[in-house]
Amino acid sequence: MPTGDQACVQGWSAIAERLRETVAKRAARKTVLVVECYPGVDEHAVLGELQARLQPALVLSAADALLSPQAVDTLVSPFLGGNDPVFGFLCGLTMPQFFDPEKLEALRRQVAAQPTGLVLVVGCGARQVHEGDVLVYGDLARWEAQLRFRRNEADNLGAHNRSLSAGLQYKRAFFVDWRVADRWKRPLIAKWDFVLDTNNPQEPKLAEGEAVRRGLRHAVSRPFRVVPFFDPAPWGGQWMREVCNLDRSAKNYGWCFDCVPEENSLLLGFGNRAFELPSLDLVFEQPRALLGEKVHARFGDEFPIRFDFLDTMGGGNLSFQVHPLTEYIQHHFGMHYTQDESYYLLDAGAGAGVYLGLQNEVDSAAMVRDLHVAQSGGASFPAEKYAPRWPAKKHDHFLIPAGTVHCSGADSMVLEISATPYIFTFKMWDWGRLGLDGKPRPIHLDHGIANIQWERTKDWTRRNLINRFEPLGSGDGWREERTGLHACEFIETRRHWFTKPVPHHTQGGVNVLNLVEGRESIVESPDRAFEPFVVHYAETFIVPAAVGPYRIQPSGPAEGHECATMKAFVRT
Repeated sequence: MPTGDQACVQGWSAIAERLRETVAKRAARKTVLVVECYPGVDEHAVLGELQARLQPALVLSAADALLSPQAVDTLVSPFLGGNDPVFGFLCGLTMPQFFDPEKLEALRRQVAAQPTGLVLVVGCGARQVHEGDVLVYGDLARWEAQLRFRRNEADNLGAHNRSLSAGLQYKRAFFVDWRVADRWKRPLIAKWDFVLDTNNPQEPKLAEGEAVRRGLRHAVSRPFRVVPFFDPAPWGGQWMREVCNLDRSAKNYGWCFDCVPEENSLLLGFGNRAFELPSLDLVFEQPRALLGEKVHARFGDEFPIRFDFLDTMGGGNLSFQVHPLTEYIQHHFGMHYTQDESYYLLDAGAGAGVYLGLQNEVDSAAMVRDLHVAQSGGASFPAEKYAPRWPAKKHDHFLIPAGTVHCSGADSMVLEISATPYIFTFKMWDWGRLGLDGKPRPIHLDHGIANIQWERTKDWTRRNLINRFEPLGSGDGWREERTGLHACEFIETRRHWFTKPVPHHTQGGVNVLNLVEGRESIVESPDRAFEPFVVHYAETFIVPAAVGPYRIQPSGPAEGHECATMKAFVRT
């Protein structure tokens, strides 16, 4: 970040000193320091570290004003989907509903009764106790929150449940906690005096709120990447381990979220320090500059495009699955748009294939019967009897509008270019295998069968969903093709092949790109509006709507070789 060297400090002692200086500059008889926290932040540790160093006259924990865990469980229960291990309903709850008004009032009276000195209030919802003379926001990336669930280090909002399975904690966070916390966070961003980064508890950092906001404004003026994360899977492969130079001790890597701002984080550089915060903060703070006016008008402050990787190279098939239709996801889960997808083949082994669509003259009753038989422990589901398996090779593009039966086969490296909803997969057959926890993965036959579009048979699929490449234009050293997505989907995808600079323009909407061929390319502004941005093979990057014109050309080891990008944007 420009001129950000002094805006960030690291370590609890330096953090306390910066806060002490801020309090001293107020020259007030009494200062209330509020540390508002996102769910998953270790409030107890934050309170303890600051209390030990600041020696406040009064210390309060916002958690003391929460409803009882039993009352919170009752409050959130309607949104947790009963016994369903995966799905609930997006809640409309707000932070104050988790608190006992009488307990809150008691804490407020304690603050009011303290005549002098420093008052420290810490926790989720802390600003209900006092608005704060100094407001610190303790933020946390959702991926780190998930890792804390897995390590039994964090509870859900208002609960004492860290011994619950990580999957059930994630479900509750997805449908309840994160919705509540984001509603509470949005209006506070403009009021942050400081932001606290405890994603790495051993290296806490504190940045000035205005420096963070300035950094977010800077981010939407140029291309950038979010921080990817990688995870193993029952079907996971070996391609990402080699190409992305990942930890060799892991059994496999099946997933990579390379552009899912709901889950990924963003790094702001303050001097030699990398300050981590959720990518969603950028979406909340700069939605129009990032998304563009028309995209923002349609989706609000949600990032609608998702790029992720599915690695089955040396692994197994994905589950045989389908995604919900728009009205189904709205009525059953509270999402306002659905999980339309596509598979772009970054790489493929010999014999790779994709199950997509249904066989001509498919017997729907027989297929449903065989799915139920397989699920009840009978004969394995004969997938190829009901769904054609299409040969797949590098740079093929398979389009998957919601309601289309599909499954990526083994020995494929898929770049999934899709709408942002990402957990709404109805697995109908998982090839009789166990998950990484040694248990069968959840199957949702009723949901899946209710959404299958039976008219999407082999002939229809061939005409509409496979390699729908259309040349659009060319220039000196480059050519452009439309590759999708299907007319039912709101995302447009373009592929550019180039050996020389190729011109692009955001046309007022956010662009998401991946370098799908070539070792390295450079993204530049024709009028030097931003610093040149280097991307490497298989890296995804975002070009905010506000950028306008930009160009991409091979660089470094790729000079003199043909490169290719896949670009996605929202049709408007």
